[in-house]
Amino acid sequence: MRGKPGSHENPGRRRKGRGALGNPANRFDPREVEPFDDGWGSLEQELPPLETIVTPETSRTIITRNDSPDIPFYQSINPYKGCEHGCVYCFARPTHAYLGLSPGLDFETRIFSKPAAAELLEKELSGKGYRCRVIALGANTDPYQPAERKLGISRRLLEVFAAFNHPVAIVTKSNLVLRDLDLLAPMAARRLACVMISVTTLDPELARGMEPRAPAPRKRIDAIRTLSDAGVPAGVLASPMIPALNDSELERILEAAASAGARWAGYVLLRLPHEVKRIFTEWLEASHPLKAARVLMLVRESHGGELYDSAFGSRMRGSGPYAQMLLRRFETACRRLGLQTGQPPLDASLFRVPDRLTGSGAGRVPGGQLPLLR
Repeated sequence: MRGKPGSHENPGRRRKGRGALGNPANRFDPREVEPFDDGWGSLEQELPPLETIVTPETSRTIITRNDSPDIPFYQSINPYKGCEHGCVYCFARPTHAYLGLSPGLDFETRIFSKPAAAELLEKELSGKGYRCRVIALGANTDPYQPAERKLGISRRLLEVFAAFNHPVAIVTKSNLVLRDLDLLAPMAARRLACVMISVTTLDPELARGMEPRAPAPRKRIDAIRTLSDAGVPAGVLASPMIPALNDSELERILEAAASAGARWAGYVLLRLPHEVKRIFTEWLEASHPLKAARVLMLVRESHGGELYDSAFGSRMRGSGPYAQMLLRRFETACRRLGLQTGQPPLDASLFRVPDRLTGSGAGRVPGGQLPLLR
């Protein structure tokens, strides 16, 4: 059946600088496209590079709340939908289906920004019924992906957090977070900020294949060191651990991060919800054909015979012998390296609404004054 633009095309052929091999139809779309050889060698032609399109989005609120028992935060903010880093395993890819787009190449090339995020945050934090709890910045998609360099949405959010003395925990793969050390360091001194850097592998070639537009692993380790030296509590997230592909690196990742000053660590076993099963499997079979069968076998063994189990309590860590072994390795390494297995506590008691607000969403401080120096 013919499909609409955005359906799957040219499986097994990778576009330069992109993670997914194609644009599979999302789970809400009954139509699908399959490539057809017209006799003119069209399937052999080199695919042109894909441009990243960032579209501003109008939002009514910015804080998302959840009651999941296996997520260590209640509130989160995602300044962007979609992520140009293009991580082929990203569990957030299926969210693009709600936009009528593909979780494949669309997810990493059609990005939606929230330019009014800071103003919305200021409004929500000023509400009479607001209760201060740590907000996770970047729980779904990366708040420091390439678009942030120009748009600065995450930075403006940090300015609001600083003005309200509101605690924030950042998760990112990008050393672009160092741009905001002038905000993060003073906040960290008041126990209002911490940063967790995601490191999937120390192998630059494997990283380039799995995370084509994310900073190189050494840049992320260096970011941990710089954050730590500046007094910002830094942790490492060894995620995802992919059986028989990068899991042998778990201890080395933790050692490198601890040597750079990381205070705590976490890990997540590979998650393949909805369309990610197909996207990841396709990439794996094309990029690592000799390992693909074993990787998928171990993933199934860790999820009750399926490629994914969404049950709370097991979806992050899995179950069975392999998952138990991975957990023991993680805990043993953390004890040896002196790494905590939980995020350091942040202080919510300092929260206050400034006397006057500028309403600009940028650079506000108590009394509505703008900072003299940036």
